[in-house]
Order: sequence, then structure tokens, then C-alpha cells
Amino acid sequence: MTALDKYDRIEASALWRAGADAQRREVIVSIGDASLTISDLQDRPLAHWSLAALERENPGERPAIFFPDGDPDEILEISSDEAQMIDAIEQLRTAIRRRRPRPGRLRLVTLVTSSLCVAALAIFWLPGALLTHTVTVVPDVKRQEIGLALLGQLERLTGKPCTDILASPALGRLTERLEARALIVVRGGVRDTLALPGGSILLNRAVIEDYEEPDVAAGYVIAQQVERVEVDPLRQMLERLGLRASFRLLTTGELSDDLLRTWAEEMVLLPHVPQDPDTLLTAFSDKDVKSSPYAYALDASGETTLQLIEADPFLTSPRPVLSDGDWVALQGICRG
Repeated sequence: MTALDKYDRIEASALWRAGADAQRREVIVSIGDASLTISDLQDRPLAHWSLAALERENPGERPAIFFPDGDPDEILEISSDEAQMIDAIEQLRTAIRRRRPRPGRLRLVTLVTSSLCVAALAIFWLPGALLTHTVTVVPDVKRQEIGLALLGQLERLTGKPCTDILASPALGRLTERLEARALIVVRGGVRDTLALPGGSILLNRAVIEDYEEPDVAAGYVIAQQVERVEVDPLRQMLERLGLRASFRLLTTGELSDDLLRTWAEEMVLLPHVPQDPDTLLTAFSDKDVKSSPYAYALDASGETTLQLIEADPFLTSPRPVLSDGDWVALQGICRG
């Protein structure tokens, strides 16, 4: 969102309570891609809250108290001294509310009637028909919420996302350079890259640390972006989880933690879908990135990726993927 760009990487101190019986502790709050990140004083993430599901306990009062929708026992208290952060959160919540559809009574009745018809006829529909309908009506904000929830489940396998005071800005510039929604570097658990619903892409730290030039990491991201166009991560998830997951998401707008945990454990084991070399070359050309470094990373001999090498759209990149300083900084993102 345009509103988010204005407040990207704003940080403030706050008090956070994980639950009704927990002690409040001092934390650092930062605004990221459609979410609030709550970290301890050593910059270790403690929680991620979706801005779309953020509620305020005391509107108009200071200090401001926020909580995630559905869990009022977990609270975040931001003092009046952090007025910029409070104002930023309120403006972003307002922007998100304005983007949400506001159906009138007729549209609401139509939606309810449609949902009831789907429920009544589901046993006669082909599973693919219900799946296609569900994927079509899920809004982008809900896809991002599902992606964040999956990221939380994946942390048991990948560890916390890597962050570093010097490397995070470099990762942001790589994200912008490749026109990605969000790039998240993890310590392990992912073969190389993994796409989440909502547009976020996970990168194994090896994709960044094991190569001398950023073109390789950029190549992995571009290949994942191409794959994401062909294989919608949300559709892939619902196909694997079955009819129950599609029906639950369609009727309630939610997926249970058990379903998300099941998919998180399965998705990290799935192989990539083979991509057409011509499609990949077009994507590399559109992003002004060389394809041969990525091709050699896949196959050092070049035998199985010969087309990506011989038809590389650039002998030298027309513009660098990252500056040398940013690349060196980014390679240290998981060393903290």
C-alpha cells in the first residue's frame, strides 16, 4: 500500500504482554510489510501482528493500547512519547479499512445466499469447482494474513527470520529491486526459496551466503516469482489440504492452526515445478538480471541449464542487483 511506504521501518519502544498471566516487558515495535513486528531489545522477533487484524482498546487515549483481533489478552502499550508510531498505526489501520469491501444489504444477502447454496450443493460439486471459487473470492489482505500465519507455523522448521541492523536495509533494497512484496531470509528448513500466500518469499540463507554475487540470489527469487504465477500458493495449499479446508475458508474466512501446521510441514518438502526456459529468460530480461549465474548455481556443469547460459539476455547487467556494500551487508543477515 502507498500508505505503508511512508512509514516503512519506523521503530518505537513499547510494553508488550504475551498473555493475561504474563509480565509486561519492554520491546521494540517496527512497521513492516502489512504487519507490526515486536522484537526484544536484542532485535529478536517475538511476535508478528497483521495490521489488518489490529484492534485498539482505548481509541483516542494515550498511552495507546493495541491487541490482535480475537486475543485481547495479548496487548501492546505505546506511550504518548511515541506519538509518531501511534499516528502511523492509526493511519495504516484507516487505509486498510478503506480498502476493504463495504457491501450493501443487497450484496450481503446475495453473499449469504450464495454461501448457503454452496454449502447445500457442495456434495454434488466437483472438488475443483469449490476450490476455484474459494481461491477467486479470497481477498489479497486475507492471503497476506494466511501467509503470516503460515510463517509462524514454519518457524518451528526454519527458525526465526534473520534480521540485522545493517543487512535489513539491504534486504529491503533487494526486495524493491526485484519488485517483490517481501523477502524473508531464514536459517534453514527451506530448500532454496518458498512462496507464501500473499506474495512473501522465503530464502534459505545459503542462497545469499554461498555465492559471490547477488545475481544468484536474484535468480532464485525471479524463478520463484515465475513459479508463483503458474502455481498459486493458496490454491496449492487448498488442493493438498482437501475439501474441508476450502469449505472452512470460504464460509468462515479462517483456517485452523492444525491445518496450517499440516501444510507447513508438507510444503517445505515439495519440489519446485519445472519452468519453461523461455519464460524464465523473459522474466530475467524484464528484471534486468543475468540468467547465467543462476543457471550455474543450479548446475555447475551447465549441462542441464544450457539454454539459460547461452541465451543469457545480458553479458553484463544493465544495472547492478545490489551495490557491493549492500551485498556484503546482506550476506551477514543471519550471523547475529
